[in-house]
Parts: sequence; C-alpha cells; structure tokens
Amino acid sequence: MLVKDIMVPAEKIIKVSPMVPVREALNIMKDRKIKSLVVDKVKPSDAYGMLTYKNILTSIVANDGDIDLLRVYDICSKPALQVSEQLDLKYAAQIMVNSGIKRLLVVDNNELEGILTMTDILSELLQSVKEVEES
Repeated sequence: MLVKDIMVPAEKIIKVSPMVPVREALNIMKDRKIKSLVVDKVKPSDAYGMLTYKNILTSIVANDGDIDLLRVYDICSKPALQVSEQLDLKYAAQIMVNSGIKRLLVVDNNELEGILTMTDILSELLQSVKEVEES
C-alpha cells in the first residue's frame, strides 16, 4: 500500500500563513478540533512547515514565551518532514517512528498533496486486522 492510498488530501488540510499570530493559530486548531496546521509557503521555492501542539507547548509554556508576541514562523517546524505519495506506507511509518513524529507532509514537485498521520496508518492497520478476523 502506498502513502497516497490513505493520506488526507490537500483540499482537506487547513493551512495558515507564517505571519499569523500564534494565538490565532491556536484558536483555529481548537475550533476545528485538530492537532496541527500546515504552515504555507511564502514563495514557490519555499518549504512547507508544520505547527503542532508540541511546538506551542514548548515555546509558550516550557520556555515562557508570550503567545501575543509570537508569530507562527517563530515556533513552527520548518521545513516539515515530507514524503512522496508514491512511497510505500511501511517506509513512511519507519520515518515517523525513527524521527519521533506523528505526521508527515506529502509533497510532490514542492507542492502539497496531502498529510499522513500515525492515526491514518493505525486506522488502516486496525481495518486490515478486522477484515482478516471477519473472513
């Protein structure tokens, strides 16, 4: 199975500008009940970034940062780890485990195609196990 078979497509991903205040980004995450935001590119040759709860906790809570003074670009992970949609799912899972991350951007030709999360992979695994049990 390939990454493209279970990734969330780009149309369903919420992106934010790197210039957005962290408070606004956090409100978007809260309102949409999501744990991360893709940080958009500023120019075509730029890289995508990722803003997660972990970035926010590290910067605001652990390091006493001021949520009202910080912008997304100050605390996001950039460049975010990325894979091709043609990559075998097992290798994407290995990248996540080895890097200690829960999500990968799916990028081809420097354009966002989707996002792959550990939850996506585990849901697919659980579905496969269930199908085997039922047969």
